[in-house]
Amino acid sequence: MRLRFALTAALLAPALGLGACSSVKEIVKGPELSPVGYPSSLAPMDQRIVAQTTAPRPATANSLWRTGARTFFNDQRASKPGDILTVLINVNDSAKTTNETTAGRTATNSVGIPNLLGLESTLGKILPSAFNPAAAINTNSKTTSDGAGAINRQEQINTTIAAIVSSVLPNGNLVIQGTQQMMINNELRQVNIAGIVRPEDIASNNTILHTQIAEERLTYGGRGDISRVQKTPALQSLMEKFSPF
Repeated sequence: MRLRFALTAALLAPALGLGACSSVKEIVKGPELSPVGYPSSLAPMDQRIVAQTTAPRPATANSLWRTGARTFFNDQRASKPGDILTVLINVNDSAKTTNETTAGRTATNSVGIPNLLGLESTLGKILPSAFNPAAAINTNSKTTSDGAGAINRQEQINTTIAAIVSSVLPNGNLVIQGTQQMMINNELRQVNIAGIVRPEDIASNNTILHTQIAEERLTYGGRGDISRVQKTPALQSLMEKFSPF
């Protein structure tokens, strides 16, 4: 009974350890992005909606400019919450890694007790008749380990997305966040972008490269029949995650 209990505890220990490090929700729904840092309390992932009501401004007599209209002499780049900034995404990453490890060990031990305070003859009466004090203990062990791993990854994303300034940090940097959805043959494709940009990095046409975004969080995925078929079933993911074997 005790042996069975110890064996069960040994088998469940890895599963319990993994359960403490991950959750069922993450396994079923997939990993979630961490909040944008810098610090996270000043840059929430939730989009802040700025509500502002402005009464119509009357036209100004004998003037080419309407009161409150945009002018050629002001900076038209995004600078305050609610402004729109265009993000140019051009990801072309590739990585290739190959690792191989081989280890082996062979050990042989032989221990004899020809003389043991004169008790060697007594041991022959207690132990089986085939006992030989000169070769009392003989062990032989061999361990072999062989592991190999390879990574060949290539990702390419080329798109443009409009993001909204959600807040302005004390030092003037802008926190942006944007979402773009496309429905193609009942397959929903969604692009999410979030991060922190410097006003100096925004081009004159109000665009910025994705490589100039700090704490960038970029996701490109979809939902639909094709994505559902390609995704690993939830029960299979749970079994592979918590299996101690």
